[in-house]
Amino acid sequence: MGKSKFGTYIVLGALLGGAVSLLDRSTRKQLVGKSKKMFSTVRYYSQNPDALQTKIQEKMDKYDTMYEKFSEDASYIKEKVDEIKQLTPQVKELVVDTKEAFVESKDEYKAMINEQSQEELGKQ
Repeated sequence: MGKSKFGTYIVLGALLGGAVSLLDRSTRKQLVGKSKKMFSTVRYYSQNPDALQTKIQEKMDKYDTMYEKFSEDASYIKEKVDEIKQLTPQVKELVVDTKEAFVESKDEYKAMINEQSQEELGKQ
C-alpha cells in the first residue's frame, strides 16, 4: 500500500498560506514588530533571570490567591445549598400549615356570612 501524503500536504499548504500572507505589507510589518519584541524580551530575561523569576513568582501568587478565593466561594455556596436543603422540609411544612389555616379561615368566614345573611332574611 502507498504511504499517505495527507500530513505532508497539510504542512505544505500551511507554509504556502503563510508565504502568501506575507505578500501584504501590513502583515509583514506586524510580523517583524512582534518578532523584534519577542527577541528583545527573550534577550532581557536571559540577561536578567532574577526578573523572570520574580515575574513568575508574582503570577503564581496571583493564581494562588485566585484559587483560594474560588475555594472559599465554593465552600460558602456549598454551605448555603446545604442550609437550603435542610430548610426546604421546614418551609414546605410552613406553607402547608399556612394554606390549611387560610382554608379553615375561608370556611369560617363563609359560615359567618351565611349566618349573617340568614339573620337578615329572617328580619325582613
